[in-house]
Amino acid sequence: MLTSTFSVFAGALLLAAPSAANFKPGHGLKQPLRPRQDSTISPYPDYINGTTNNANPVTLSVATQGGGRNATAPLLYGWMFEDISHSGEGGLYGELLVNRAFQGSASISGMDPLLNGTAIIGTEGGQIIPTGPTLVGYGSLGGARLQLDLYHPLSAAIPVGMEVDIPANATGEVGFFNTGFWGFSLTPQTYTASMYVLVNGPRQHYGNLSGVTLSLRSNTTGQTLASTRIDLTNTSISDFSYTYLETTIVSNVTAPDTNNTFVVTFDGAEVAGASFFFSLLSLFPETFHNRTNGLRPDLAYAISDLKPAFLRFPGGNNIEGNSIANRWIWNNTIGPLKDRVGRVGDWGYYNTNGLGLMEFLLWSEDMNMERVLAVYSGLSLDFSGYGALGGTSYPEDHMDEVLQYALDELEFCMGNTSTYWGNKRAEFGHPEPFQINYVEIGNEDWFSGTYPYRFPIMYNGLKAAYPNITLISSAFNEAQKSFNYTIDLPPGSMWDTHHYEEPSFFLKQFDYFDNWQEETNNPNVTVLIGEYSVYQIDTPSGVVNYSNPSNLHIQYPRLLSAIAESVYLLGAERNPNTVKMTSYAPSFQNIRGYNWTPNLVVFDSDPVHTTKSVSWQMQSLFAHYRGTETLPVTDTEGGIDPLWWVAVMDEPSGEIYLKMTNSGNHTIPLTVNFDLPFNSVNGTILTNPDLNAFNYLYNSTAVVSVPVTFPAGTNTTGQTFTWGVPPYSINVLQFNTR
Repeated sequence: MLTSTFSVFAGALLLAAPSAANFKPGHGLKQPLRPRQDSTISPYPDYINGTTNNANPVTLSVATQGGGRNATAPLLYGWMFEDISHSGEGGLYGELLVNRAFQGSASISGMDPLLNGTAIIGTEGGQIIPTGPTLVGYGSLGGARLQLDLYHPLSAAIPVGMEVDIPANATGEVGFFNTGFWGFSLTPQTYTASMYVLVNGPRQHYGNLSGVTLSLRSNTTGQTLASTRIDLTNTSISDFSYTYLETTIVSNVTAPDTNNTFVVTFDGAEVAGASFFFSLLSLFPETFHNRTNGLRPDLAYAISDLKPAFLRFPGGNNIEGNSIANRWIWNNTIGPLKDRVGRVGDWGYYNTNGLGLMEFLLWSEDMNMERVLAVYSGLSLDFSGYGALGGTSYPEDHMDEVLQYALDELEFCMGNTSTYWGNKRAEFGHPEPFQINYVEIGNEDWFSGTYPYRFPIMYNGLKAAYPNITLISSAFNEAQKSFNYTIDLPPGSMWDTHHYEEPSFFLKQFDYFDNWQEETNNPNVTVLIGEYSVYQIDTPSGVVNYSNPSNLHIQYPRLLSAIAESVYLLGAERNPNTVKMTSYAPSFQNIRGYNWTPNLVVFDSDPVHTTKSVSWQMQSLFAHYRGTETLPVTDTEGGIDPLWWVAVMDEPSGEIYLKMTNSGNHTIPLTVNFDLPFNSVNGTILTNPDLNAFNYLYNSTAVVSVPVTFPAGTNTTGQTFTWGVPPYSINVLQFNTR
């Protein structure tokens, strides 16, 4: 990608050189960097260039009777997830321990002047083998020696462990600790701890190992805040095969901060001179819906509170891999954790695959979301800068392997227990099938010149096996300039379009979908806006600069971001027969280690700091007032820009929702006429006097939606409503007709 990549190695924040391998553009084409004169642009604009700033009155007529009503798109507002910026590892995935199974480490990829494309230019801890196993996150206590061990693999999937050598003269407390992902929060709750341990037989000369102590300690105060002891007086740790230990640690206190560690200790006198091997250590807090191996609650609630109708998973670039062998292999992400082969994620850090296919399926079940499953389509990025054909692709005569791989994945999700993969799903605790109605073939395949042969093979094969699934193309016309092709979208299919743009772009796209099907000759093709966000402020050229100059790039969604994005979404709501789904991206950013900005939700190790952005606030507002049918609206005075609108009706309740955005800097006098009476009106508004206001970690409520207080004398009954729509505001007015 052409944006700078941040990675965190052992507590140090490193800035990586720009990398083209994970570039995520708005138009589907790599854009040139901005001209030097853009450096004079104020990073805090007073207005959106693409809007008209006036105070001209607007009069609207909303029709509830007669023709012109269309069913709304019930799945319009959803959630896109991929593991980027530690959104999974060290984020939504509930595991608190970093480097729990010594599977691999982080790296930095960047431009090398001697190479075409990108290369690994930095490793964690100066590793000779990039992304190789390390002891990052661990430290010794009582003089214990820690080192990696290859002689005692836990499983074929987890071949590396940690050897802990106890000094022969050890006394008192001896063992090791894990720092967690930049620490972890410690609050009153029950934590679940587990590990595998093996003793070195020849050194097993301790007399009476009575137990092992697991504790949670504050580095700030030096106190042990919670602990438990696993009694081993009647249980011996084997020297032949690993012994699995699991227990709970009950905390009754709150640590002063997140500078806490997980500590494993022995009585030195009992184990002096012994050696132990540890693997797959784990510490989980209480999780969302109390799922084993589940989700961090505050981040899960940041999703569910938005009321998303669908989940698009597992990516994103992260599905493709930086090589074919290192792609997201779905069947490496299921089953017991000890059998899950981790992988080097596309975003510079290791993925344990603890957040795997089964966890995604259960997550969507717990939140009652439609599933949009992205399947591997035969393209991997391969550090090439995409090259002549874009990454590395399966040859056409091997695409049957990719198709079968996807069919097996769908059998795991939906197959009955008489099938091989359906039976595997049942073995893992869910005999009932998970219904999949939407499958996306790849991700951003307009980066590749081979999608024209890969897409039809995948489409035809999947459609033959599952005729009722809606199949989604990750490319349409984005590659016309780069590879000179347009994908023929079959009737009944869907197109996933991505846009990271300036505010004015989204305003100009308000009516883009009004006649899209006719103008593109796709009369029975629908649209998923799978990734979008305002990425930088407006500039004269309108070209996004992915090197992120500080005077142009938007790090956190601002009010101006939400205003522009809301106009785009209003345009989508106006066209429910065309636009079926939308999802902002990326969704999560761990402020301690990230690859991309801006993001929908920002967090760190302390759940108290989790911050829902202004863009989140806007989407939540719109998603909570979905309605069942769009209503015809006629502007009899004034027009679109700077006021933008859509009207929907919730037929069961008789409520009419008028969603409006004022992108200008003046109050707009508004009159709304209805063809039936309303008996009350209430409203919700998202605004701030500062167009550039944003929510951040220690001021998470700078811009939030609040109830509208109408001026005294406002007519809230009858068939005509008048109000002054405040500048720089996003609004939903609810007219109650029953």
